[in-house]
Amino acid sequence: MSQITTQPDENGADEKKPSDPSRRFWVTTACAVGGVAGVGAAVPFVGSFAPSAKARAAGAPVEVDISTLAPGQMRTVEWRGNPVWILHRTEEQLASLSGHDGALADPLSNRAGFTPEYAKNEYRSRRPEIFVCIGICTHLGCAPTPHLNPGAQPGVPSDWSGGFLCPCHGSTFDLAGRVFSNKPAPDNLEVPPYEFSADGMLITIGVDEDNKA
Repeated sequence: MSQITTQPDENGADEKKPSDPSRRFWVTTACAVGGVAGVGAAVPFVGSFAPSAKARAAGAPVEVDISTLAPGQMRTVEWRGNPVWILHRTEEQLASLSGHDGALADPLSNRAGFTPEYAKNEYRSRRPEIFVCIGICTHLGCAPTPHLNPGAQPGVPSDWSGGFLCPCHGSTFDLAGRVFSNKPAPDNLEVPPYEFSADGMLITIGVDEDNKA
């Protein structure tokens, strides 16, 4: 359909005349180019709905399949640029968490304000066997190393029952990330917000009752 423009005739009345064909060509061309550019811009915009590495580092939830995580194994994933440990504790490791509260600085994590309510227990977890924490020492931000097996080892006591040792300044944590007394680290290892899927096979890190995606 041709475009119609109006302009006043000699009597001042509007007279309808066909628009200039060359002008119509350039207008149409500009619209077409703009349309292509709009489609091109939409592609990366739509793609941005999938969390990028940058978005994950900024705090996007991270989903982890734990269906193959065997008892005694630990997996490390990244959330907000931090290492998050997921440890599937054995029955023996769970039993080791009892009986040494007197040696811990904060057995039930009442002192640290960043511990969610579901982690203020002996296991510091939603499910006793699965422990989730941020693998960064609460002293000066060093990365502790896992020493999961019990027994005497360099840097830990002779009655060591398993846990984590910070190599920077010697802070030690049990298998629930609870710091032992008289160590440089002021608090237990941080537990991030997380939740399990309905079947318990997935963990989503970054969301819980108080932190929605």
